[in-house]
Amino acid sequence: MTDRYILLVEDNPDDEELTLLSLRKNNLAHEIIVVRDGVEAIEFLAGQGQYAGRDISRLPTVILLDLKLPKLDGLGVLRRLRADERTKMLPIVVLTSSSQDADVLASYNLGANSYVRKPVEFGAFVEAVSNLGLYWLMLNRPPPLRTVSSG
Repeated sequence: MTDRYILLVEDNPDDEELTLLSLRKNNLAHEIIVVRDGVEAIEFLAGQGQYAGRDISRLPTVILLDLKLPKLDGLGVLRRLRADERTKMLPIVVLTSSSQDADVLASYNLGANSYVRKPVEFGAFVEAVSNLGLYWLMLNRPPPLRTVSSG
């Protein structure tokens, strides 16, 4: 069993299903954990709320983050994750339907590693997500894990 996994932050059930299908199609789905809003994403990573007691030292290999989320939007999630010493180096790919320049700029300014617009056409969506999975799980070398001192 590998410790590598993807955290998918997606509130749209159709996009969630397509993303999971795309990753599994190429055997990239070592493990995929899905959370459906920004608050749940933060709670998962911090081991709070319904995720209290979760081993928070086990971080995702990559986070696929939608921007248009309930409770706390994707930019709010990015802001919180980059402000936390434990999660500031996590690879985060914004995977969204927005093509607005303001969203692209805000995402990069807040520390996104990549910005990918979700293609509308099924085949293009599957290909885009498959390519993301290949790159982030197989080719990219993440930063070495550091132990955060509490003093």
